Amino acid sequence: MRVAVIGGGAAGQLAAIKAAENGHGVTIFERNEKLGKKLFITGKGRCNVTNAADREGFFRHVVRNPRFLYSAYAHFDSAAIMSLIETAGVPLKIERGQRVFPASDHSSDILKALERTVRANGVDVRLNTRVSEILTTGGAVSGVRVGETVEPFDAVILATGGLSYPSTGSTGDGFRFAQALGHTVVPPKASLVPLETEETWCAELSGLTLKNVTLTAYRDGREVYSELGEMLLTHFGVSGPLVLSCSALVAERPEGTVLSIDLKPGLTEEQLDARLLRDLSANAKKTFSGALYGLLPQRLLPVVLDAAGIDGTAQAGNCTKAQRRALVGALKGLKLHVRGARPIAEAVVTRGGVSVREVNPSTMESRLVQRLFFAGELLDTDAFTGGFNLQIAWSTGALAGSSIPTEV
Repeated sequence: MRVAVIGGGAAGQLAAIKAAENGHGVTIFERNEKLGKKLFITGKGRCNVTNAADREGFFRHVVRNPRFLYSAYAHFDSAAIMSLIETAGVPLKIERGQRVFPASDHSSDILKALERTVRANGVDVRLNTRVSEILTTGGAVSGVRVGETVEPFDAVILATGGLSYPSTGSTGDGFRFAQALGHTVVPPKASLVPLETEETWCAELSGLTLKNVTLTAYRDGREVYSELGEMLLTHFGVSGPLVLSCSALVAERPEGTVLSIDLKPGLTEEQLDARLLRDLSANAKKTFSGALYGLLPQRLLPVVLDAAGIDGTAQAGNCTKAQRRALVGALKGLKLHVRGARPIAEAVVTRGGVSVREVNPSTMESRLVQRLFFAGELLDTDAFTGGFNLQIAWSTGALAGSSIPTEV
């Protein structure tokens, strides 16, 4: 069968590889000048290929519609994509949190490995080519329109991505195609996106990374997220792995969310109080700022002292028990109030998309249009940071490509 894959990112390339391996004639239509443009910038240019967590660990990190992914993950899991990439000549390594990266730390190596595999399977790759319409006849795919030209195809795999990072080509074409063919699209919004805060001290400390802290988010007084890791202070608020994962749960209604940062998660309040008493007593003639030097990044210390209501220039030896208690409270729960989320263009992934109720989870085929398949970020399913979203792309792409029927 002739198969058109619209979109040459992670999901599209896997779909093309699997369809070609099954003997189909496959063409990738990619609007950019190269394949995998978004892959190139993932993981800060290192490409967090997947996560080596087991099945339970993977599904624990999927935020929306995890059950829809059961068949896709069973068909092509993290071990499968790791094997494919290493077979293509790129060694991988596993880092903290089971995150998988190329040993070289260069995302370009992943791109080259995928493209080698795509081309080795005889896939026709058309770069700088934008499909304008998917054509159907009698409720089934019959071809695509490219400019003024109509090209016949027996099946189409839509893998155009969401709306995040529009500079990489993710501008919503797939959502428009799906709607034109009768599919419901859950309104796309930002997920894994930095958060803006009411407090201005984040901007003053912009660029400071807080490592080994616990971030807890509360909405309406109820805890909705808590995790240990690292976060970044920015000119608008906060970002970094913890914040991005947190946003997957709060970005829909971020206003009013309260973030609490435990700067010393390895110490209980009693242990921390004992350390403060020891440091302040040993440096009784110094100021609070001088006595607590080394407790925190120096730029952050004035913020914590201010949150505790303590004058950093006051003499440490005059510290009261109430001041120590306030300082412990600030160190174990430094508060930030979320004003909003950054625009969807700055999001790592899009939440929302083609309704999974209208897609067969065992094949990724449309329930409305025969031989129309979906893969990747276009679908209404997403996960936390750590390589899980790319795994969704690999898994759904591989299943879609493997599910193309042998005859019309």
